[in-house]
Parts: sequence; C-alpha cells; structure tokens
Amino acid sequence: MQLSSEDSLRLNVLITQAEAIRIDENEMIVYGLMGDQEMRVALNPTMRADKYITQVRELLASVVLDSPGGYPIFLRRWTRMGQIDSDQLERLLRIGEPEAVMAVVGAPGLTNELARRAWWIAPYSEYARQMLENPTIVASEMGPVLAEHLVEHLPFETEHSDMLHTVRLVLQPGLINDEQRQRLWDRGQSKSTYRVGFLVTLPEGLLESDEARNDFTDISVKLQPLIEAGNPYARQLIKMLSSDGQTFCRVVSESMHRPADQNVVSALFDAIGAHFGSLRIHNKQLRTVEEIDAVVEGMIAQPAEALKNLLDAAPELEPEVRAMLFLAHFDESVVLPIFSMSDAVGTVMRKKISHVSEPMLLHINRLLGLDAQVATSGRSRRRSRSRD
Repeated sequence: MQLSSEDSLRLNVLITQAEAIRIDENEMIVYGLMGDQEMRVALNPTMRADKYITQVRELLASVVLDSPGGYPIFLRRWTRMGQIDSDQLERLLRIGEPEAVMAVVGAPGLTNELARRAWWIAPYSEYARQMLENPTIVASEMGPVLAEHLVEHLPFETEHSDMLHTVRLVLQPGLINDEQRQRLWDRGQSKSTYRVGFLVTLPEGLLESDEARNDFTDISVKLQPLIEAGNPYARQLIKMLSSDGQTFCRVVSESMHRPADQNVVSALFDAIGAHFGSLRIHNKQLRTVEEIDAVVEGMIAQPAEALKNLLDAAPELEPEVRAMLFLAHFDESVVLPIFSMSDAVGTVMRKKISHVSEPMLLHINRLLGLDAQVATSGRSRRRSRSRD
C-alpha cells in the first residue's frame, strides 16, 4: 500500500519549496523550512504509522536523491567515513533522515546556512558540540547560537565527558560573554570537570588570580638577561612563578583532588603537557613515570645550551627546572596502559593512577613552593578574587 494521494501531492509540493525537512513521527507531521518560515503537512496514514513513515522517507529520498529505496546504503557508508561530497549536504537535509543530519553536522564543508538548517531539524546538544568543532561554524552567526544552547543545557548533562566537551567548546573566542564565562567558572567550585575545561582551552586566562610566588621578583631580576635573549627555559620558569602560572598550578592540583572519570583525567594530563609543551624534546609517547624521569635526567646531564645557561645562572632553581621538564613530557600517555585494562571511575580509578598522579603533583608542588603533603592532599593555596 502506498501513500494516500493527498499526502503524496502535498509532500511533493513541500519538497520543491523546502530548504530542509523534518518529520515528527509522534504527531505524524512533516515540516518544511523555507527561509524563516515553516510549512507543514499533516499525514493521513493508510497503514500502520511506522510503515507509513517509512513510505514518506522513501518518497523524500526518491525525489531529492533519486533513490527510490530510501537513504542509499553507499551514502550511509560515505557519510560515516566523512567522504560525502559538499554538494550533497544541502540535499541530505531534505530527506527527513536522522543519520543524514548527523552526516551534515560533522561534514568538513559545513557552512553557516547549512548549520542553521540542520539545527532547525535537530537542535540536539550532541549536534551543537559536533558543529562547534568546526572553525567555520565557530566564527559564523550560528556559533553563539549553538554555544548559548550548550550553556543553558549544561546543568542537565549527566556525563562528565559531555560536560568537559561542552565547556571546552564554548570557551572558544567569540561564543559566550564574560558573565556566562564567569558562571561556568563559579560552577567549577562544585564540579571540577568544568575547571578542567578551562585548563584545556584557557590555561592562561583562568578567572581567578593567585599571587605570584614569593621569590618571583628576585628570580625575575636574576633571569632578566636570559629572558631578553629569548631563553625558552627561563621564560617558561618565570611564567610559572608569575600570577598566571601559580593559578594554573593550583587549579591543576585542585582538579586532581576528585576527578570524575577517565576522560577528565586524560584531558587534564594533556592540558598539563600542552602548557609546558614548548620545552618537550621527546616526541614519542612516554608510557611510564620512569621513562619521563629518564628523559629529564638525560636533559640535565647533557643540557642544551639554553638549558645550561639557565642552570648556570640559577643552580638553586634546578628542582623547579626538573619539574618543568617532567611536566613538559607528561600527558595522557602515562594513563593509557592503565585505562586500557580498567573502566574504573571515582575512588577506585584514583587509586589505580596514584603512582602516576602523585609524582605529577609533587612537581606541581615544587613550582608552587608548597610541601608534598599539601600538594597531594589537594588543599588550595591562598588566592585573590577573580579578575575584571
């Protein structure tokens, strides 16, 4: 049995006029978007509802894609592999197929207009996150629209990976205002996952300002000639002893107090490595603390000229220098062997990674100038209130 003649006629008219089409299976209504206007076709089923919807989708695919059998299998495969031609994207939004919308929002050739149409069809947080991975959409009119949705729905997210992903994405430049950014930061007091998102995206723009380390001024004076000469080790050291650097280290320490799950830990460790990444010399993955220590020992034993100049100028700062070199080679790689063998979260996870996290926190502690007990307990150091 086919579609009723009335529905077939009205749907054919809709297809010729609509820029995007969505199907409400519960209400049995097909909607079409034309500019800012919505059109609708109320269906009159002549068979069981689910079978009738299938017939509707087959009609749409037949007219739009010249595929009488519905959404083509080969096209499904191409969209999943990201191989769909950009010219096809517009048509995919007119066949009422959820998988086709998923293909469009993840396509490299996505434009602002296609994003607008896709969002009209399926305003889901998952799709908003997918689209905000695309720099073109971040810089477009749809960027703030998608970010606004994600911020509003963030309190209702239950998966920490989604929370982290959302915070990381909406903190991209131009998407949310200062007030929204501050609210996200404040929520991080009770949900450290939010703070990890800040460490990933804005490591030097955190919304609190700790005091510089007590010896910051004296060390700055001593290292000024090296800094002016462009010594990367001296520059990184001064940065970490400054207000921004001390804030970064303190937030890292607090975030490790109770990380929610493996995704959060991995993101945090990668944020640490990225922040010190200019000092990294070993590009291969280092899977153990011992491997990292060996690299650091090698760098100290046979230092490059810039590193030797720093150690000669301030030998008393060798512990801080070792800390920076360790953290520069520290990232998600050290927990991959652990996480590949366990899906533990919470307290169990923290115990399993303690032999990795504790050495990292000791090095963070050296940069903060705190004793080991304070660093590993996760107590925060003094802070001043947020910046303007």
